[in-house]
Amino acid sequence: MSSEAREWVWEHSESRGTARLVLLSIADRVADEQCISWASLSSLAKRTRASVSTVREALDRLLKAGELEQLDDLTGPQRSTVYRLPLAAKAVAETAADEDVDKTPMEGTEVTPVLRLSALRRCGIRPREVPESPARSRKAAVPGSGRSRRKPAPRRAGNRHRDVPETGTQNRSEPDLNRRYSSGAAVISAAEWQVDPATHTWARQQGHLDRLGEEGLRAADAKWRAHRADFKPRPPVAWAADWRSWIAREHAPSRPDLYAVPGKIPAVPRGMTRAEAHTSALLAALDEPTGTER
Repeated sequence: MSSEAREWVWEHSESRGTARLVLLSIADRVADEQCISWASLSSLAKRTRASVSTVREALDRLLKAGELEQLDDLTGPQRSTVYRLPLAAKAVAETAADEDVDKTPMEGTEVTPVLRLSALRRCGIRPREVPESPARSRKAAVPGSGRSRRKPAPRRAGNRHRDVPETGTQNRSEPDLNRRYSSGAAVISAAEWQVDPATHTWARQQGHLDRLGEEGLRAADAKWRAHRADFKPRPPVAWAADWRSWIAREHAPSRPDLYAVPGKIPAVPRGMTRAEAHTSALLAALDEPTGTER
Protein backbone atom coordinates (compact mmCIF):
# COMPACT_ATOMS: atom_id res chain seq x y z
CA MET A 1 0.00 0.00 0.00
CA SER A 2 3.01 2.29 0.40
CA SER A 3 3.37 2.25 -3.40
CA GLU A 4 -0.05 3.91 -3.79
CA ALA A 5 0.85 6.56 -1.21
CA ARG A 6 4.16 7.26 -2.95
CA GLU A 7 2.41 7.42 -6.31
CA TRP A 8 0.01 10.02 -4.93
CA VAL A 9 2.95 12.12 -3.72
CA TRP A 10 4.65 11.89 -7.12
CA GLU A 11 1.52 12.66 -9.11
CA HIS A 12 -0.57 15.02 -6.97
CA SER A 13 1.51 16.56 -4.18
CA GLU A 14 2.35 20.26 -4.55
CA SER A 15 5.34 20.05 -2.19
CA ARG A 16 8.84 20.84 -3.42
CA GLY A 17 12.45 20.39 -2.40
CA THR A 18 13.11 18.93 1.03
CA ALA A 19 9.41 18.91 1.89
CA ARG A 20 8.76 16.57 -1.03
CA LEU A 21 11.56 14.24 0.09
CA VAL A 22 10.19 14.23 3.65
CA LEU A 23 6.69 13.40 2.41
CA LEU A 24 8.05 10.58 0.24
CA SER A 25 10.00 9.18 3.19
CA ILE A 26 6.85 9.16 5.33
CA ALA A 27 4.79 7.62 2.53
CA ASP A 28 7.38 4.87 2.16
CA ARG A 29 6.34 3.47 5.56
CA VAL A 30 2.60 3.45 4.89
CA ALA A 31 1.30 -0.06 5.61
CA ASP A 32 -2.33 -0.04 4.44
CA GLU A 33 -5.06 2.05 2.86
CA GLN A 34 -5.31 4.26 5.95
CA CYS A 35 -2.09 6.01 4.81
CA ILE A 36 -0.75 6.21 8.35
CA SER A 37 2.99 6.12 8.93
CA TRP A 38 5.53 6.81 11.64
CA ALA A 39 8.88 8.56 11.56
CA SER A 40 11.31 10.40 13.80
CA LEU A 41 13.23 13.57 13.04
CA SER A 42 16.51 11.63 13.07
CA SER A 43 15.31 9.04 10.54
CA LEU A 44 13.86 11.71 8.25
CA ALA A 45 17.09 13.72 8.43
CA LYS A 46 19.19 10.66 7.53
CA ARG A 47 16.91 9.66 4.67
CA THR A 48 16.71 13.10 3.11
CA ARG A 49 20.35 14.03 3.89
CA ALA A 50 19.09 17.25 5.49
CA SER A 51 19.58 18.83 8.90
CA VAL A 52 17.04 18.47 11.68
CA SER A 53 16.07 22.13 11.50
CA THR A 54 15.39 21.82 7.76
CA VAL A 55 13.23 18.73 8.35
CA ARG A 56 11.22 20.63 10.98
CA GLU A 57 10.57 23.46 8.53
CA ALA A 58 9.53 20.97 5.84
CA LEU A 59 7.09 19.26 8.23
CA ASP A 60 5.56 22.63 9.15
CA ARG A 61 5.00 23.43 5.48
CA LEU A 62 3.37 20.05 4.85
CA LEU A 63 1.10 20.41 7.89
CA LYS A 64 0.00 23.90 6.86
CA ALA A 65 -0.66 22.73 3.28
CA GLY A 66 -2.92 19.94 4.55
CA GLU A 67 -0.92 17.18 2.87
CA LEU A 68 0.18 15.79 6.25
CA GLU A 69 -1.47 15.33 9.63
CA GLN A 70 0.23 14.65 12.94
CA LEU A 71 -1.71 12.19 15.10
CA ASP A 72 -0.74 13.16 18.63
CA ASP A 73 -2.99 10.52 20.24
CA LEU A 74 -0.92 7.74 18.62
CA THR A 75 2.72 6.77 18.99
CA GLY A 76 4.99 4.68 16.80
CA PRO A 77 7.97 2.40 17.47
CA GLN A 78 10.45 3.91 19.93
CA ARG A 79 7.92 6.67 20.70
CA SER A 80 8.23 8.11 17.21
CA THR A 81 5.70 10.54 15.79
CA VAL A 82 2.73 9.17 13.84
CA TYR A 83 1.64 10.94 10.65
CA ARG A 84 -1.25 10.54 8.24
CA LEU A 85 -1.48 11.54 4.58
CA PRO A 86 -5.15 12.64 4.50
CA LEU A 87 -5.34 13.52 0.81
CA ALA A 88 -3.64 10.28 -0.18
CA ALA A 89 -5.96 8.28 2.09
CA LYS A 90 -8.98 9.99 0.54
CA ALA A 91 -7.76 9.23 -2.97
CA VAL A 92 -7.15 5.56 -2.08
CA ALA A 93 -10.62 5.27 -0.53
CA GLU A 94 -12.27 6.85 -3.56
CA THR A 95 -10.42 4.48 -5.88
CA ALA A 96 -11.53 1.49 -3.80
CA ALA A 97 -15.12 2.76 -3.79
CA ASP A 98 -15.12 3.16 -7.56
CA GLU A 99 -13.94 -0.42 -7.98
CA ASP A 100 -16.55 -1.78 -5.55
CA VAL A 101 -20.01 -0.88 -6.83
CA ASP A 102 -21.74 -1.92 -3.59
CA LYS A 103 -19.61 0.53 -1.57
CA THR A 104 -19.98 3.48 -3.94
CA PRO A 105 -20.97 6.51 -1.82
CA MET A 106 -24.05 8.52 -2.60
CA GLU A 107 -23.65 11.65 -4.68
CA GLY A 108 -22.69 14.67 -2.60
CA THR A 109 -21.15 12.63 0.23
CA GLU A 110 -17.44 12.68 1.00
CA VAL A 111 -15.34 9.58 1.54
CA THR A 112 -13.80 9.74 5.04
CA PRO A 113 -11.70 6.70 6.02
CA VAL A 114 -12.17 5.45 9.58
CA LEU A 115 -9.03 4.56 11.55
CA ARG A 116 -8.69 0.88 12.44
CA LEU A 117 -6.37 0.59 15.45
CA SER A 118 -6.19 -3.20 15.23
CA ALA A 119 -4.44 -2.94 11.85
CA LEU A 120 -2.12 -0.23 13.11
CA ARG A 121 -0.91 -2.34 16.04
CA ARG A 122 0.69 -4.77 13.60
CA CYS A 123 2.91 -1.91 12.42
CA GLY A 124 3.94 -0.97 15.96
CA ILE A 125 1.51 1.99 16.15
CA ARG A 126 -0.58 2.14 19.29
CA PRO A 127 -2.56 4.69 21.32
CA ARG A 128 -0.41 6.99 23.38
CA GLU A 129 -0.50 6.26 27.08
CA VAL A 130 -2.32 8.96 29.01
CA PRO A 131 -0.30 9.95 32.08
CA GLU A 132 -1.98 9.85 35.45
CA SER A 133 -3.28 13.03 36.98
CA PRO A 134 -0.74 15.06 38.98
CA ALA A 135 -2.70 14.52 42.21
CA ARG A 136 -2.34 10.71 41.94
CA SER A 137 1.17 10.48 40.57
CA ARG A 138 2.84 13.00 42.87
CA LYS A 139 4.41 11.57 46.01
CA ALA A 140 3.62 12.90 49.42
CA ALA A 141 5.50 15.97 50.45
CA VAL A 142 8.13 15.89 53.13
CA PRO A 143 6.52 16.94 56.40
CA GLY A 144 7.21 20.54 57.24
CA SER A 145 8.96 21.31 53.98
CA GLY A 146 6.09 21.55 51.51
CA ARG A 147 8.27 19.97 48.85
CA SER A 148 7.67 16.73 47.05
CA ARG A 149 9.89 13.68 47.51
CA ARG A 150 9.91 13.16 43.78
CA LYS A 151 13.39 13.53 42.29
CA PRO A 152 13.66 15.78 39.25
CA ALA A 153 14.53 14.07 36.00
CA PRO A 154 18.13 14.66 34.90
CA ARG A 155 18.56 17.04 32.02
CA ARG A 156 19.84 15.71 28.74
CA ALA A 157 22.82 17.48 27.30
CA GLY A 158 23.90 17.62 23.69
CA ASN A 159 22.10 16.81 20.48
CA ARG A 160 19.28 14.29 20.85
CA HIS A 161 19.57 13.29 17.21
CA ARG A 162 22.83 11.41 16.86
CA ASP A 163 24.82 11.41 13.62
CA VAL A 164 22.60 14.21 12.28
CA PRO A 165 23.62 17.89 12.34
CA GLU A 166 21.22 20.19 14.17
CA THR A 167 21.74 22.81 11.49
CA GLY A 168 23.82 22.89 8.35
CA THR A 169 23.97 23.51 4.64
CA GLN A 170 21.85 21.28 2.41
CA ASN A 171 23.99 21.48 -0.68
CA ARG A 172 27.54 20.09 -0.71
CA SER A 173 28.65 22.93 -2.96
CA GLU A 174 27.67 25.57 -0.41
CA PRO A 175 30.60 27.04 1.58
CA ASP A 176 31.17 25.73 5.07
CA LEU A 177 31.78 28.29 7.82
CA ASN A 178 34.59 26.18 9.31
CA ARG A 179 36.67 25.90 6.16
CA ARG A 180 40.40 26.54 6.33
CA TYR A 181 40.08 29.65 4.16
CA SER A 182 37.08 31.13 5.95
CA SER A 183 36.62 34.84 6.23
CA GLY A 184 37.45 34.70 9.94
CA ALA A 185 41.13 33.84 9.28
CA ALA A 186 43.73 36.62 9.44
CA VAL A 187 44.79 37.87 6.01
CA ILE A 188 48.08 39.50 5.02
CA SER A 189 49.68 40.79 1.84
CA ALA A 190 52.28 38.89 -0.18
CA ALA A 191 55.01 41.27 1.01
CA GLU A 192 54.19 40.53 4.65
CA TRP A 193 54.30 36.78 4.20
CA GLN A 194 57.66 35.16 5.05
CA VAL A 195 58.98 31.73 4.10
CA ASP A 196 58.48 29.62 7.20
CA PRO A 197 60.71 26.66 8.17
CA ALA A 198 58.11 24.16 6.97
CA THR A 199 58.04 25.73 3.49
CA HIS A 200 61.84 25.88 3.33
CA THR A 201 62.03 22.20 4.35
CA TRP A 202 59.54 21.40 1.59
CA ALA A 203 61.74 23.13 -1.02
CA ARG A 204 64.74 21.12 0.12
CA GLN A 205 62.91 17.77 0.26
CA GLN A 206 61.32 18.27 -3.16
CA GLY A 207 64.72 19.03 -4.73
CA HIS A 208 63.91 22.64 -5.65
CA LEU A 209 66.75 23.97 -3.49
CA ASP A 210 69.29 21.78 -5.30
CA ARG A 211 67.77 22.65 -8.67
CA LEU A 212 67.69 26.42 -8.18
CA GLY A 213 70.34 26.94 -5.53
CA GLU A 214 70.12 29.39 -2.66
CA GLU A 215 70.62 32.37 -4.95
CA GLY A 216 68.12 31.10 -7.50
CA LEU A 217 65.60 30.43 -4.75
CA ARG A 218 65.96 34.00 -3.45
CA ALA A 219 65.60 35.35 -7.00
CA ALA A 220 62.47 33.26 -7.53
CA ASP A 221 61.08 34.50 -4.19
CA ALA A 222 61.71 38.15 -5.19
CA LYS A 223 60.09 37.54 -8.56
CA TRP A 224 57.05 35.96 -6.88
CA ARG A 225 56.67 38.94 -4.54
CA ALA A 226 56.90 41.37 -7.45
CA HIS A 227 54.13 39.58 -9.34
CA ARG A 228 51.94 39.26 -6.23
CA ALA A 229 52.37 42.85 -5.04
CA ASP A 230 48.96 43.93 -6.37
CA PHE A 231 47.10 40.84 -5.20
CA LYS A 232 44.48 41.13 -2.47
CA PRO A 233 45.45 39.98 1.05
CA ARG A 234 45.11 36.27 1.76
CA PRO A 235 45.61 33.94 4.73
CA PRO A 236 49.22 32.81 5.29
CA VAL A 237 48.29 29.24 4.36
CA ALA A 238 47.03 30.41 0.96
CA TRP A 239 50.23 32.40 0.30
CA ALA A 240 52.35 29.37 1.23
CA ALA A 241 50.47 27.15 -1.22
CA ASP A 242 50.79 29.76 -3.98
CA TRP A 243 54.53 30.24 -3.28
CA ARG A 244 55.15 26.47 -3.51
CA SER A 245 53.29 26.28 -6.79
CA TRP A 246 55.41 29.15 -8.16
CA ILE A 247 58.71 27.55 -7.06
CA ALA A 248 57.72 24.20 -8.56
CA ARG A 249 57.20 25.89 -11.96
CA GLU A 250 60.26 28.13 -11.75
CA HIS A 251 63.06 27.40 -14.21
CA ALA A 252 66.62 26.83 -13.11
CA PRO A 253 69.10 29.66 -13.85
CA SER A 254 70.52 27.67 -16.78
CA ARG A 255 67.10 27.56 -18.51
CA PRO A 256 65.17 30.45 -20.08
CA ASP A 257 63.49 32.73 -17.58
CA LEU A 258 59.88 33.09 -18.69
CA TYR A 259 58.68 34.85 -15.50
CA ALA A 260 60.16 38.30 -16.12
CA VAL A 261 60.04 40.83 -13.31
CA PRO A 262 58.52 44.17 -14.39
CA GLY A 263 61.24 46.74 -14.99
CA LYS A 264 63.99 44.20 -15.80
CA ILE A 265 65.04 42.65 -19.09
CA PRO A 266 65.96 39.00 -18.57
CA ALA A 267 69.10 37.66 -20.15
CA VAL A 268 68.50 35.27 -23.02
CA PRO A 269 70.69 32.18 -22.54
CA ARG A 270 71.88 30.07 -25.40
CA GLY A 271 70.14 26.96 -26.58
CA MET A 272 66.65 28.48 -26.57
CA THR A 273 63.97 27.18 -28.85
CA ARG A 274 62.25 29.53 -31.27
CA ALA A 275 59.09 29.69 -29.14
CA GLU A 276 61.12 30.40 -26.00
CA ALA A 277 63.14 33.12 -27.76
CA HIS A 278 59.96 34.79 -29.06
CA THR A 279 58.37 34.68 -25.62
CA SER A 280 61.46 36.11 -23.96
CA ALA A 281 61.73 38.90 -26.56
CA LEU A 282 58.05 39.75 -26.12
CA LEU A 283 58.38 39.98 -22.35
CA ALA A 284 61.47 42.13 -22.72
CA ALA A 285 59.75 44.45 -25.23
CA LEU A 286 56.92 45.08 -22.79
CA ASP A 287 59.37 46.64 -20.33
CA GLU A 288 61.45 48.64 -22.82
CA PRO A 289 60.79 52.42 -22.97
CA THR A 290 59.33 53.56 -26.26
CA GLY A 291 60.18 57.29 -25.96
CA THR A 292 56.53 58.30 -25.95
CA GLU A 293 56.20 58.27 -22.16
CA ARG A 294 55.44 61.53 -20.47
